[in-house]
This record gives sequence, structure tokens and C-alpha cells, in this order.
Amino acid sequence: MTANHLNTQIREFILDKFPLARKQQLKDSDALLETGILDSLGVLDLVSFLEREFSLGVVDEELVPENFQTIDRISAFVESKTSRSA
Repeated sequence: MTANHLNTQIREFILDKFPLARKQQLKDSDALLETGILDSLGVLDLVSFLEREFSLGVVDEELVPENFQTIDRISAFVESKTSRSA
């Protein structure tokens, strides 16, 4: 799966789920946590989506801001998880 495809799926989920993301011209490099697009509950919603959509598990130690900072970072995180299990 390409990074661009991952970014598109993740962006679509965020735009669908979080109203603040729809108000902004959301770019893959936008800071989701600092801008308030994602809060702690939003991260949990996103993790649930990632686990379901990409058949991966996210452990507590991976729930750090660095992994969920931007769509690009989330995509890289998913890629690293799926390549390890492949």
C-alpha cells in the first residue's frame, strides 16, 4: 500500500469524523494535536479506525504524540506497523 493511499484514507477519516478538520484546508503536514483537530478522545477514535482498517494493533507505548502529530506521521506509523507484521 502506498503512502499516498494511506494518507488519503486517514485524511478522509479525519475529515469525516472531526468537524474542525473540515473548517480548515487540511494538509498532510498540519499539526493535528496543536491545532485542536485531534484531542485525546480523537486519538482513541483514530487508533480504533487504524486497528480496524489496517488490521494492526497499537500498544500503550505507541500512544505518543509523535505518532499522531500529522497525517504524514500517522501514515508512516501505519506503514512501519504493517511492514513489521508482513
